[in-house]
Amino acid sequence: MIIREFEFTLKDGRKALIRSPKEEDIQGMLDYLYKSAEETDFILRYPEECSRYTVEGEKELFERMNSSSNEAMLVCIVDGKVAGNCQITWNNRIKTRHRASVAIALLKDYWNQGIGTRLFQELIRIAEENENILQMELEFIEGNTRARALYEKMGFRITGVGVNAVRLKDGTLLNEYHMIKEIKR
Repeated sequence: MIIREFEFTLKDGRKALIRSPKEEDIQGMLDYLYKSAEETDFILRYPEECSRYTVEGEKELFERMNSSSNEAMLVCIVDGKVAGNCQITWNNRIKTRHRASVAIALLKDYWNQGIGTRLFQELIRIAEENENILQMELEFIEGNTRARALYEKMGFRITGVGVNAVRLKDGTLLNEYHMIKEIKR
């Protein structure tokens, strides 16, 4: 699904562009995937696991997302660079088409600039425009208080926990919390 692109102003005054990914974003997205994996343990990949991402794979992903009727990816571009992205996916099975899964990540340089809020507003708009979607779902890793605060601000609430769902290289086990946001109809 392709979304209508739009600009907005970050808290520091810079301009940001949110839009569906384009072929010209492929290298920027690959750089973003590596860097975001280096910056935090709250993303479910380590940098060395990013080698599976390729130019061809990203091109196929962008094409699939942009031509889909039940998923969308959004990228946020600041100063010509991918600052973050998010996506929403749902299926058309009768029993579960009321559920949409969402995910988001931002590079550390762009935290606290309003990007996460603006991306979530767009994800919520997409969900609200689909009459079948009754709830949005996501997960976050124990200790990610910044993400949790954003999700709660956007109307999500914790509904469950995956105990010891994540194991870091040093052996630390972390819980994964499940959240939903109900779409008011």
